[in-house]
Parts: sequence; structure tokens; C-alpha cells
Amino acid sequence: MRILVIEDDADTGQALRTGLEAEGYSVRWARTGEEGFFEWHAERPDLVVLDRMLPGRDGLEILAAIRRSAQPSPVLMLTARDSVQDRVSGLEAGADDYLVKPFAFPELLARVRTLLRRSHEAQGALRRRVGDLELDYGTRRAFRAGEELGLTPREFDLLGYLALHAGRIVTREMLAADVWRETNRATPLDNVIDVHMANLRRKVDQGRPTRLLHTLRGLGFTLKEDGREDAP
Repeated sequence: MRILVIEDDADTGQALRTGLEAEGYSVRWARTGEEGFFEWHAERPDLVVLDRMLPGRDGLEILAAIRRSAQPSPVLMLTARDSVQDRVSGLEAGADDYLVKPFAFPELLARVRTLLRRSHEAQGALRRRVGDLELDYGTRRAFRAGEELGLTPREFDLLGYLALHAGRIVTREMLAADVWRETNRATPLDNVIDVHMANLRRKVDQGRPTRLLHTLRGLGFTLKEDGREDAP
């Protein structure tokens, strides 16, 4: 597995490269945002460990470029910023996971393994259909009746998760933990989730004879093809 580390701090970058190589990964280390951007385009690694604050191209700029690609790599974002808003903005921009410095290497390694496993599982099931809705996890594109929906990275993450749980109830707690990677319920994401669900529903269902996305009051959401609303 190939990992690209984009980190301008020499001590952190060297420690990450040494530690990950000791675990058997092939590691490239870029010290600036510009270098990291070109390394990613050249190598298309299996995973990117990306510092948010970088000289040259900012980490969020690189993340946006990765997410626009037809074959985006999973991204674990690192930051010295510990505020909830900073973490949420990074995840909203499309990071797959977020780790605050200073961190313990075993925790970073566990997150790296989880992201690589999820990516491998997605590669094993690249397409999924629910009714006339089709999701391509490889290119991160979604279509309904053959028409591309034009989803944002977060909307695709959300719809992709619902598709993997099609026909089952998905709670806001599940979405906060698994899509937004936020487990601190002292800072609930319910309003953020509801806004994204409303936007996603417009793109998926508006103008269609059959609804696929449903809100189950007091429970959560479900994606199903029979088009019937559940009783509250």
C-alpha cells in the first residue's frame, strides 16, 4: 500500500515516514503543499496523510483537488487546531478522517488501517443500485435514471452511506460517527446533517415520480425504492 505524507514539519514528517515504513507501507514524504500536490498527481497513492497548514498550497486546496479527481484517494487530515469548527470544516471539505496534533502514533496507525480497509472494501463493490439510483464508488458519481446528480463530496459520502444501509434505519448518531467522524455528542451535528439531507433530497427526489429518501420522525433516515413514506 502506498501512502503519501504531506507535512512541512521535519520532525513530524520524518517520524510518520519511519513509523509507517516500519509497518510495511511504501511512503513518500512531501514537505510543501506544492510538492504534495504534484506527488499526488504523479503517484495516485492509496492514502494521503495531509497537514492542514502548509507552505504554498494549503491543505484544504489539496483536499479539494483530490476530491475533484475521478479517482480520489482517502485523506487523513492532520491539524494543530483543536476547535470543533476547524474539525467540522475539514470534514465538510471532504476529509475522510481528522486527527489533532499532537497525536499518538498507534492512534494514527489505527486510523490509517481503517481508511485503507474501507477503501479496499469500496473497491470490491464499486457500484451499487437502489431502484433507478446508481452509485459509482470508484469515481464518486451518482446517477438517477441515467442522469448524473452532481453531488458535492459530502453529499456523495452521505448518499453512499445510506445506500450501503439501504432499507434500514440510519440514525443521526450513525451519520455523525461514520460520515462526519464526530463522536462528541456534546457538539451535536443534527442541524448540519438535516441541512445536507434536505439538499440531497432535492437532488435525488425532486421532480421524480418515486421518492427514495425518507425521514422517519424520531428515528432517522432510510433509502429505499418502494417510495412509501413511513408512519411517524
